[in-house]
Amino acid sequence: MTCSTRSNALFNPLFFIALGLFGVYTIEFGVVGILPVIIERYSVSASEAGYLVGLFALIIAVFGPFMVLWFSRYNRKRILTLSLFIFAGASALSAYAPNYGTLAILRIIPAFFHPVYFSLAFVAVVSLYPKEQATQATAKAFVGTSMGMVLGVPITTWIAARFSYEAAFLFCTAVNVIAGLGIIARLPDTFAGQRTPYGEQLAILRKPTLWLNILASTLIFGAMFSVYSYSAEYLSREAGMSGEVISAMLILFGVGGVAGNLLAGRLLSKSKVGTTLMHPIMLGASYLILHFFASPDILPMILIVILWGATHTSGLIVTQVWLTSEAPEAPEFVTGLYISFINLGVTLGATAGGWFLTRMGMEGTIVSGLVFCALAAATIATKVLVYGARQPGLATETQAVFALKSFIGDRGKPRSCSNSAEFLSVRTTRMESRYGC
Repeated sequence: MTCSTRSNALFNPLFFIALGLFGVYTIEFGVVGILPVIIERYSVSASEAGYLVGLFALIIAVFGPFMVLWFSRYNRKRILTLSLFIFAGASALSAYAPNYGTLAILRIIPAFFHPVYFSLAFVAVVSLYPKEQATQATAKAFVGTSMGMVLGVPITTWIAARFSYEAAFLFCTAVNVIAGLGIIARLPDTFAGQRTPYGEQLAILRKPTLWLNILASTLIFGAMFSVYSYSAEYLSREAGMSGEVISAMLILFGVGGVAGNLLAGRLLSKSKVGTTLMHPIMLGASYLILHFFASPDILPMILIVILWGATHTSGLIVTQVWLTSEAPEAPEFVTGLYISFINLGVTLGATAGGWFLTRMGMEGTIVSGLVFCALAAATIATKVLVYGARQPGLATETQAVFALKSFIGDRGKPRSCSNSAEFLSVRTTRMESRYGC
């Protein structure tokens, strides 16, 4: 790759859009890594600090669809940059919040604009490229989301431990400012295109199978975030780890998450129903291992955290495939439902985890996670028993897996993004042929 090619890639608007997605998800989940610092700084309980995660997700779940609908009528570039600068401003003010109440309010403001940026960012990416390159471009942008979710927590944890609490928030500020300035400089002015009629999209809500899949996905995210919302505090109390060690462990958590996503993608391609049903069972098993074997010993904890990260993060691809495959005729709307309900799951999980924590101590978060796992498995089994194992969806490997494969390669061999896009195009054609879309 020549210097000119690297420069073009760096200053491509796609890079800044993906950087913004990384910043958005670092803001949402990065606070998980500094919960012990927040607890000490503001003299609040672990359950109260955990509400910072649930509150953010609740705002997205309740107001997300309406915010996207309202702002989609305006200039896309201006709304994207406005959102990023709101994220940056809220992070900068959070660094110096005088009390817990102020910090909570500063979490609410960017939560309103999270779904706005997420939705318009992917629309903007598609508009930048010819139709045959749209899948490739969207997959690359999705890397920002994936990395924000798996690396945002360990990065903020490390910054807070190495430098200060304020520096962790200012890092988020810097990321979003850079992304916003890049979009101003490189993204063309565009408006939203023609929308699919609302009636055609709303028709999918009449499917009982869709609602069962929504319920299962929500419960899985509840299971994931009952424990993950308190991960730093759990490792601090139950395993006796310092801030820097916790940061390193959460990075390994992210490594396990990437591996788990790739493995789940392969398993889903073989058996979507079996893989989906096994996910909450394996997640629950990882919680039991964490509960019984957590200790200050580094080596066993490395293995436990990697397993935990793999089962946790694979929930992203499992739930996305399980939910969206039920309504391939309305991909945009069902994706919006997915975003809304998984954030509801985050809220339920963080809130329930905090409730159990208050009454049972840190092991209460494990109990909460196990309850959600059992309910999710029961919901999936009910759907399969009542409606059968019919698989109406198109492809089981989502954009996140395509993006990761384009950078990592399939089976250790280099693989270009264009091949992944071509593969998805073939699968899409087959689906259209089958369902007359």
